[in-house]
Amino acid sequence: MQIELFRDDYHFEERVSAKARSIRLEVRPDRRVVLVYPRWTPRAEALAFLRSRERWLREKLAEMAQLAAARPLPQQLRWDGSDLLQLRGRELAVRVEPARLRSVNVRFEPERIVVFAPPALRETPRKLEAALRQALAHQARLDAVRLLEDGAAPLGVRYRELRINDPQTLWGSCNPGAVICLSWRLVMAPPDVFRYVAVHELCHLVHLDHSARFWNLVGRQMPDYETHKRWLRDHGHQLHGWLPRRKA
Repeated sequence: MQIELFRDDYHFEERVSAKARSIRLEVRPDRRVVLVYPRWTPRAEALAFLRSRERWLREKLAEMAQLAAARPLPQQLRWDGSDLLQLRGRELAVRVEPARLRSVNVRFEPERIVVFAPPALRETPRKLEAALRQALAHQARLDAVRLLEDGAAPLGVRYRELRINDPQTLWGSCNPGAVICLSWRLVMAPPDVFRYVAVHELCHLVHLDHSARFWNLVGRQMPDYETHKRWLRDHGHQLHGWLPRRKA
């Protein structure tokens, strides 16, 4: 849905949420504007809120356009020996090596990522990408388990389950059942950024909201969290540029 409020080129979405407690606007790096409001809020009230934020929205869209121009999204992997992929904040070379295997195998080395592929699959980028995504998700799980275990003890909390997935709009989430979900793409970010998201979700086991008490708790666990929160705001869209999700 598009509402003709602004001359800027953007895509507008409305979302009625059972969990939302107030009206909020989300401006995403792909120039999507998402209006989220509680199910008990009249639509007219939500749209009035949107119109009241016109100036802020214009400035945010312009800011994101400048960021995108200065830091363009990575190109798709070409599998020709020239590719780079970000892992834990560093860009590593991606190399494809022939191997007598039945399926693709990925090995992470200090300075490169090696994808061992049987001859029949070396010319099949989709299968190479799928294997690389799976390997990165496994690395993300290893990092996440360590970060959650290290962060849970000082808080005196326990999570019930960890899920690693690839959401488009969230880096992490925590539900009332103590299930924590984290994006595998965080393994590409600097380690402290991944740690911030893990701490953020653990703190939701104490305060399942974004109240002042919640943010004070995050700050006590990680005093410099705002630096890493800002990194995600400014650079997070780049993590979705590598190995973008394929449409079925």
